[in-house]
Amino acid sequence: MKSLLFLVLIAVCWAEPHPDNSSLEHERIVHIQENGPRLLVVAEQAKIFSHRGGNVTLPCKFYHEHTSTAGSGTHKIRVKWTKLTSDYLKEVDVFVAMGHHRKSYGNYQGRVFLRGSSENDASLIITNIILEDYGRYKCEVIEGLEDDTTVVALNLEGVVFPYSPRLGRYNLNFHEAQQACLDQDSVIASFDQLYDAWRSGLDWCNAGWLSDGSVQYPITKPREPCGGKNTVPGVRNYGFWDKDRSRYDVFCFTSNFNGRFYYLIHPTKLTYDEAVQACLKDGAQIAKVGQIFAAWKLLGYDRCDAGWLADGSVRYPISRPRKRCSPNEAAVRFVGFPDKKHKLYGVYCFRAYN
Repeated sequence: MKSLLFLVLIAVCWAEPHPDNSSLEHERIVHIQENGPRLLVVAEQAKIFSHRGGNVTLPCKFYHEHTSTAGSGTHKIRVKWTKLTSDYLKEVDVFVAMGHHRKSYGNYQGRVFLRGSSENDASLIITNIILEDYGRYKCEVIEGLEDDTTVVALNLEGVVFPYSPRLGRYNLNFHEAQQACLDQDSVIASFDQLYDAWRSGLDWCNAGWLSDGSVQYPITKPREPCGGKNTVPGVRNYGFWDKDRSRYDVFCFTSNFNGRFYYLIHPTKLTYDEAVQACLKDGAQIAKVGQIFAAWKLLGYDRCDAGWLADGSVRYPISRPRKRCSPNEAAVRFVGFPDKKHKLYGVYCFRAYN
């Protein structure tokens, strides 16, 4: 057996003098020639942009390094797409294909397909994109004993907003923070999303949970209560905290929506319960916080009237700063969480399109 192994090594290896030390005969570069061409998996773009409700193609193609063919023909090609989690500790199955067999997983079922424009095309089509689709995806191609991977990031157009409940500042553990965002038509934001929001001018002094379990906050205008006025602007990181016991605010992310957001014209101001019923009577539902932020940021919605929202808060969106209506900046202005039974305001409604 040892003699056979020695003969094989002789057949696939040879040595040549080192180019920088040709006089030193004992130094050699050893070349190993692999049997057959090497499988390569590539993505034409590393980052793809889309929006909620849209369709997108995540690019992925495979080649053999020394040939132009897609496969050797001796093994079936297996294509597997997974989504990487924010901490990279595990992967979520998305789609697997081998030959005529296809399988999709979880909430991707019925929404993902291989493009298959050519024999070596493993690109993944995702339809009817939802907020949870945001993230990094790995395309893995396996042929026999060979395999290779590439990673594609799917970014969504949207807006990050800070959120705290009626109970006040720093009252959410990580799991409650996730649910709070879901309740407001959004998902808990990633660090990349918060960083992009900071670069766009988001300034918020309260620390909030992010999707990777870290607690951070964005500062564009350094000041004493927010790390000190002599510090540099940036996204401040509190680190990782106990997801069950630690309590902070949360940064949520939302994208555009398939519906109409509007201020309901009503002859009188309303209590919270009256506001809920007024929207229902108009064929809609009382709007959520994520919807007012999406309408403001993505559609330029501007209204100086304070109105009830689904979480019991009262807010109004200003895209054109002016006297008496957020004179200094464009923002979704927060009035507070008034007494639902006695305080009277307008209401913002949302009607979904069928």
